[in-house]
Amino acid sequence: MTKTIDNKDLLKYLKSLDFDSGFLDRLKVYYRPLVCPFSELINLIKPGEKVGDIGCGSGQFCLLLAHFANPSFIYGIEINERLINNANALFSKYAKINYGFEQFDGEHFPEMISDLDVLFLNDVLHHVPKQVQHNFINNLVKKMKHGARLIVKDINGGSLFVYFNKMHDLVFAGEIGNELSPSKVQEWLISNNLTITEFSKKQMYVYPHYTIVAAKP
Repeated sequence: MTKTIDNKDLLKYLKSLDFDSGFLDRLKVYYRPLVCPFSELINLIKPGEKVGDIGCGSGQFCLLLAHFANPSFIYGIEINERLINNANALFSKYAKINYGFEQFDGEHFPEMISDLDVLFLNDVLHHVPKQVQHNFINNLVKKMKHGARLIVKDINGGSLFVYFNKMHDLVFAGEIGNELSPSKVQEWLISNNLTITEFSKKQMYVYPHYTIVAAKP
């Protein structure tokens, strides 16, 4: 990239899209950068990398990566078939890059994961059932190739502001999240022999975010 992008750049681009879907899906696509530090995540990508998004939703983050980060390939997986259809519709219309989207069962990660340089886990872990969160991380790390990076962005379960996100998920997803403290997530990553290379926290309105970058030796 030739310059550091910010969320204003992302919002301007997303609002220029003609996205034909349900009201809530469009709302999430157009305005999520207002409450999520997408720009900081995108700035972590190096040009030419193969990038994956676990729980890609309607594909708007993948499309932002394709437009702003200059990767060589984008791959997204998602449980919800409707959202996979949204992502394919967005990319077929706007993306000028090789890409692929695939539905998965939330447990068995596709072999394509092993070919990627960077994997994002954006606000997905707290939607995984509490009793299988640790195993979810273990299975994902096993699929990663050596030298790949895992970027975990989620809501800080150790913050009092976590209850605002619980209300958010109840309204928009019909469920209560299982947010974890960043120290617990780091513990799980380190137990899988990953090296923590970056860690940050950011409060956006009432949403307490953390980002962990971990590399597989």
